[in-house]
Amino acid sequence: MTTEPELTPVEPTAPLPYRVVGTERETSDTVTLALGPVRGALPAALPGQFHMAWAFGVGEAPVSVSGLAAGTGPVLHTVRAVGAVTEALARAEPGTVVGLRGPYGTSWGLDLPRGHDVVVVAGGLGLAPLRPAIRHLLAARDDLGRVVVLVGARSPADLLFARELERWRGRLDTDVEVTVDHAGPGWHGDVGVVTKLVSRIPFDAERTAALVCGPEVMMRFAAAALQDQGVAPDRIQVSLERNMHCAVALCGHCQLGPTLVCRDGPVLPYDRAAPLLAVREL
Repeated sequence: MTTEPELTPVEPTAPLPYRVVGTERETSDTVTLALGPVRGALPAALPGQFHMAWAFGVGEAPVSVSGLAAGTGPVLHTVRAVGAVTEALARAEPGTVVGLRGPYGTSWGLDLPRGHDVVVVAGGLGLAPLRPAIRHLLAARDDLGRVVVLVGARSPADLLFARELERWRGRLDTDVEVTVDHAGPGWHGDVGVVTKLVSRIPFDAERTAALVCGPEVMMRFAAAALQDQGVAPDRIQVSLERNMHCAVALCGHCQLGPTLVCRDGPVLPYDRAAPLLAVREL
């Protein structure tokens, strides 16, 4: 009897087959897929990195890792159906085989000095690439100062990871605040943009690292609010969103000024990202 060799990419743009082993509906248009390797596994992703996900017969798209696999366990990707590829991925049922390649890009860089405060600001789908970082911070809670998680969404129905948010809010060692842009009579929380929450929670600005992910306009205002509180721009990290195509810095599809987001990002310090975000339609 012969054994099948492990599948490994022959070059960096070759995907490995992963099977959908579970799905969870997050919102009306967003699904979290749990993907397990069919034969052979990709290297473990760091918080903030992304994969290129193939819907066979349709195409591929960049998808942030929203949960990290332990060993050969499933890796989580939270997908919003906004185009042909992401719609196909979001419709995938357990048993469907998709392709993954990666991981690619920079991470959140969570090797923080002991006692540092951390402020996380997430807008909309931006909570997905931040979730592995938040889980990491909570696992290392004894080594950190104040941990603040600020989450914004369009409406209560658009909040991601609602049950996990409730667990985070139930902790006595972490400040978690949630706001929505608009809500009906059943909502009793904050209403307004998430950046308005920054000034409400105290933290030591000189010993604070900030992680920010969401729409570009939200990241600009969040970074401004953090700087107003005294956080230096080089201690604010943002995650840029561009339509990666090759993911290996060859095609230029994700170019943002002098930056290739698939290689130099998606996570960048704000002092480096700010000039790029300031140019409309760059």
